[in-house]
Amino acid sequence: MMVPLRITAMTAISAIGTGLAASRAALHGRHGGLAPCTMPGMPAGIWTGQIRDADLVPITGQLAGFDCRNNRIAEAALRTDGFAEAVLDARERFGPARVAVILGTSTSGIEETEQAYTRRDADGALPTVDYARTHDLHSLPRYVRARLGLRGPAFSISTACTSGALTLLEAARMIEVGIADAVVAGGADSLCRLTLHGFASLELLARGACRPCSADRDGICIGEAAGLVLLERATPGDAGALGLLGAGASSDGHHMSSPHPDGLGAMAAMHAALTAAGIGPTEIDFISMHGTGTRANDAMEDRAIAQLFGDRVPASSTKGYTGHTLGASGALEAVFAGLCIEDGLIPGCLNIDTPDAGFGTRIAVGNSGARVDRVLKNAFGFGGSNVALVIGRLP
Repeated sequence: MMVPLRITAMTAISAIGTGLAASRAALHGRHGGLAPCTMPGMPAGIWTGQIRDADLVPITGQLAGFDCRNNRIAEAALRTDGFAEAVLDARERFGPARVAVILGTSTSGIEETEQAYTRRDADGALPTVDYARTHDLHSLPRYVRARLGLRGPAFSISTACTSGALTLLEAARMIEVGIADAVVAGGADSLCRLTLHGFASLELLARGACRPCSADRDGICIGEAAGLVLLERATPGDAGALGLLGAGASSDGHHMSSPHPDGLGAMAAMHAALTAAGIGPTEIDFISMHGTGTRANDAMEDRAIAQLFGDRVPASSTKGYTGHTLGASGALEAVFAGLCIEDGLIPGCLNIDTPDAGFGTRIAVGNSGARVDRVLKNAFGFGGSNVALVIGRLP
């Protein structure tokens, strides 16, 4: 069993808005943030979940070298919901060397290098690019660590679409073995040409707003986001507060981009998360699916969930609201899971009328209210990476 951790603070920014209040309002009101892509040079006819440029401000001052879209998204999250202030409080309580930073990303600052490529001179030479502080995968945790004045361990995780969720598992391990007393975990990812053209080449992009779990689903919409949580060891006085109760991971290695059709790795991760939380399938109230909207991924996840839970537990995906935010998705949706627990909300899939008739899972289409004490959050990635988290009220 895993030692439960308290989620002391959390925040999110995505296409449905900046901060918890905006995210909460969109989920309750069933207002999605997907729209036709307006970025230049992208595949024709696609929709994306883009954050408003007005919500992102340049990084200036001593940390100006870190300025790129990905770090601007992270900065917008830090400035929202009192998140940075909560981390600074933990820094005062534990000391800057005892607060770690573990963040996931798949794009990092690739978009900054893409822009530089368009500014090549007549001889084809690139302008100066601060690769280490923008493009590099480690740019994100380096920036957040410096921005918050921390001196604890900092590292990045890039396991495709499980990156953000996996940071919570690694944070739990780091606190359990005594390396840190608090961890800033989560992820951030930004839209870029490489990602959108890459998914287009795989013929995985939806034509219109994506429809996870729908009978007529036709692919994914890529989005950008950041989801951040501050994790600390729970105390007896934290009973009933929001926390990370369990986490599990697996790697099935079935295919470079396709999940195992029977969901063997997904089932292993979910079972490990339940075991770590010390609970059984009957104690989960809602399943937040990975639910990308592709034919293969949604069918695989349905088989895995039905094997463990049958049709008892309502399940849905929020990617119809935000798009698939890749390395940030697991963390963003963990924050959404926290909102569902606080509000007693089961948000139905967006943009669908009829779930796939072949599914054995109880897919929620419309929103409903119910007491939610524990949410199972799934995240699956290319290469067979699988992560499951149990978010819930601390015992």
